[in-house]
Amino acid sequence: MEQFEQIKKNFGFGCMRLPMKDGEVDIEETNRMVDYFIAHGFNYFDTAHGYIGGKSEKALKECLTSRYPREAYILTDKLTASYFRKEEEIRPLFEQQLEACGVEYFDFYLMHAQNAKIFEKFKSCRAYETAFALKKEGKVKHVGISFHDKASVLDQILTEYPEIEIVQIQFNYLDYESASVESRKVYEVCEKHDKLVLVMEPVKGGNLIRLPEDAQKILDELHGGSNASYAIRFAASFPNMRVVLSGMSNMEQMMDNVSFMEDFRPLDEAEMHAVKKVCDVFHSMNMIPCTSCRYCIEESTCPKRILIPDVFSAYNTKHIFNDWNAPFYYNDVVTANNGKASECIKCGKCERVCPQHLPIRKLLEQVSKEFD
Repeated sequence: MEQFEQIKKNFGFGCMRLPMKDGEVDIEETNRMVDYFIAHGFNYFDTAHGYIGGKSEKALKECLTSRYPREAYILTDKLTASYFRKEEEIRPLFEQQLEACGVEYFDFYLMHAQNAKIFEKFKSCRAYETAFALKKEGKVKHVGISFHDKASVLDQILTEYPEIEIVQIQFNYLDYESASVESRKVYEVCEKHDKLVLVMEPVKGGNLIRLPEDAQKILDELHGGSNASYAIRFAASFPNMRVVLSGMSNMEQMMDNVSFMEDFRPLDEAEMHAVKKVCDVFHSMNMIPCTSCRYCIEESTCPKRILIPDVFSAYNTKHIFNDWNAPFYYNDVVTANNGKASECIKCGKCERVCPQHLPIRKLLEQVSKEFD
């Protein structure tokens, strides 16, 4: 799409995990990383008001916007639900963000972390309408969303607000078929609505860097790049992916990422096969061997509306990766409008139709201890 041609390449600097020193952003290291990033032809930076406890925006002012002309970079910021309670508070917050970042406009302004519950708040506060008004005033170039929910919810949002220009999603090769994240299905909704995509968590918070031994052997046999290279290039290999973000924390990560994204090439057939085998290794490690056939919720009706495969998926993700995002998906996505594992009344309907013969009632007790 022509309106996004100002983004020079398909790789972006995610500023949620900037280098830290004594509890503060390491400005010297961040300067080096920003300079290296721009010197190699990249220009997309992503932040949010709450990143690093409010320090990310200010670090970008010191390391980027005060050191480079405005046309040298693309800057994305976000409207986060926890920072406003009503419509009248949105514009003052937005002005604070501009000031914190040291700019007069944002290239992209995203409605942050949209899910079914947060979307209702944004609608009631007319947040989307405010963002579109800011665009008309020239204070925002493009309006988009970052998204954390099921594909059906994204379809609803994009149907209700077709003016949305771009969607940021969690997307990586392990979440591609995840029952809780639904990366593939969410991406396909973006395609359906002809929206370009921004990718977050391509290395799943670093978990696709630190691989189990059997999985590491598979990638080592390729005799190619780093673990990060396969994960980030996987995400960037899909046609509607406009920018893949990486939350780099040091120059080593920056130099590695730039080395394979400067002259990007999609994963070839052998590499794609390898990452699928890595997924098989992870799936074989599942603490709960659920296949997500969904018989337990489609062939029987849980009286407490517990999305059993989805809560199992969140549990497995937490145990395999110690994933910080798993509790968010469990609490704010999977159980936001459905039952929690602790609400199981042990009727046994689910177990009677489970082709894996799983002791679902006992397993839900495990999930409850973890999350509830």
